[in-house]
Amino acid sequence: QGQLVESGGGSVQPGGSLRLSCAASGFGFRSYVMSWVRETPGKGLEWVSEIGTENGRAFYAESVKGRFSISRDNDKNTLYLQMNNLKPEDTAVYKCAKGGRVTFRSFASWGQGTQVTVSP
Repeated sequence: QGQLVESGGGSVQPGGSLRLSCAASGFGFRSYVMSWVRETPGKGLEWVSEIGTENGRAFYAESVKGRFSISRDNDKNTLYLQMNNLKPEDTAVYKCAKGGRVTFRSFASWGQGTQVTVSP
């Protein structure tokens, strides 16, 4: 099953930036499409972005396209999410997850998450 540990969250003002990291261990990280998802009490789990295995092809939810950038370092078993021009509606617990938009729920493998709060 492995382990996923997120870090890098915090509180920022609208328009600010954060970079999230996810350290993976205990499974073949480089063999998995990986995603960032976010969770709020009102919306539940929401897919944000995914990245392919070796070629790094990335996809984004419409709500974050142009503002967020996902990347990975397979040698370090680490997934990243650069978040720019943050908005209050980006407030959530961000989690990294195995799988892409269609498959991450079936894998049901994600970390505890890191809180991102965007407020004036």
